[in-house]
Amino acid sequence: MKSIKNSIGLIIILSIFLGCSDVVDFDPHDEYQVTERDYLQSEADYQAMAVSCYTPTQWLNQVIVLGDIASDNAVAGGENASDVVALQQIDDYAILTNNSTLQDLWLSAYEGVNRTNYLIAYKDVNLLGNTVNFEGKEALYGEVHFLRAFYYFNLVKMFGDVVLFTDHKLGLSDFGTLQRSPKAEVYAQMEKDLIHAISVLPTSQSQQGRITKYAAQALLGKVYLYQEKFDEAVPVLQSVVDGPFSLVPNFDDIFLLSGENGPESVYEVQYSNGQPYYNWDGQTRGQGNYAVQQCGVRGFNGTAEMPYNSGWSTNLPTQDLAAAYEDGDQRKDATTFDVEAYATNNPSLNITYQVAPYKNTGLYNKKYLPRKGQTSGQVELNYENNQRTIRYSEVLLMAAEANLRASSPNQALAQTYLDRVRDRAFGDENHRVTATVQSIWNERRLELGMEGDRFFDLVRTGQAADVLGSRGYNPATLGLFPIPQREIDISGLTQNAGY
Repeated sequence: MKSIKNSIGLIIILSIFLGCSDVVDFDPHDEYQVTERDYLQSEADYQAMAVSCYTPTQWLNQVIVLGDIASDNAVAGGENASDVVALQQIDDYAILTNNSTLQDLWLSAYEGVNRTNYLIAYKDVNLLGNTVNFEGKEALYGEVHFLRAFYYFNLVKMFGDVVLFTDHKLGLSDFGTLQRSPKAEVYAQMEKDLIHAISVLPTSQSQQGRITKYAAQALLGKVYLYQEKFDEAVPVLQSVVDGPFSLVPNFDDIFLLSGENGPESVYEVQYSNGQPYYNWDGQTRGQGNYAVQQCGVRGFNGTAEMPYNSGWSTNLPTQDLAAAYEDGDQRKDATTFDVEAYATNNPSLNITYQVAPYKNTGLYNKKYLPRKGQTSGQVELNYENNQRTIRYSEVLLMAAEANLRASSPNQALAQTYLDRVRDRAFGDENHRVTATVQSIWNERRLELGMEGDRFFDLVRTGQAADVLGSRGYNPATLGLFPIPQREIDISGLTQNAGY
């Protein structure tokens, strides 16, 4: 089955984000075979542009990284205090408004918004006034509406009130005119996009990685959960619970390259290395998963049989996270990699590594530990392992929380869903706990550790100040990151509190 990750790698996208101002006696057709006014003339054009709308999802992998580093799950790590300064700021709660990681994530998400807006604007009539109809067009646009909601969801959970626009792509004339919209309005737009997507998307796709109805329902359920709209979340999440998904018996298998798009996958961001990327000035802009390289053990070497590659020792799990797992929970070893224990237990591999990276915890992110055979070209920039963005187990936990917090709680259903997750974790029915709101929140940490949800969960559930206060968390920020200073300087946007 052909994967959309390969489609992204093969399609050369027309640049649509910078227009040409009118110049006397200059016709852009004189120098370019294809311009914006020539585009969207065929089904192939629409299909190619839709694939390009997926591309910025690949650039958002640092949302996952900061979601754990900003929490009690991980520390920034690195070689020294000046390594990956942007992540050190997030780890230390000393975030400057010119933080490069946050600036990159802002630009990446809005690139996605721009692309989806462009395609939506010309759904019915293209720039030449023509209509291009083809089978599956409505479903294709369901994918685009999902993606716009996905980009806005990432923006809102990081920055709160953000610039909302849906009827055009930004141009130079927009500079200085932009204002932040209340996040309630942005959430309302996400709901509108996702409800539309659900109405037209199929339950399965011929290409792995393309958005399905179930993915849209799962994201809508998460959007509802973040707004505490539990009554609305219950039925939409139930539709996914009743879908064709199942829990993978061996938790560790989910995160192998061979585990991509498996029976537990509701939505994955697809990565590839078919066209190796070499640009260190835009390390997140390739088609490979840059976050994988960050997780690796620094100076990790051994015999040819050792399955792992070396990395940069950033995004290190904390001992606090490791201690949260009970004995017998297979998720601990699948989430936290103890390099010293691994070397001791595998003497034949002759393993060597840098013993003490900065902020050393002795642990590494096992879920995305760089492995041999997953990369090519410029090794660090081209790991092809997908980001597991929404897994079935998370849907079960979201449905459990929604059922408990709904106006008419369903304790029995919440208990059933929590039991399924814990039974898989321990391989038996002897480790069940009573389903309470707090026990479900605790389970999310264990199940989704190092997958980027922890900080945002602590914020949305009101636990951030209590859990993170000893680490220097400033409750005045309300759990939001600063609006990039560049956007304030250029567009006059207001800054978030606490910065």
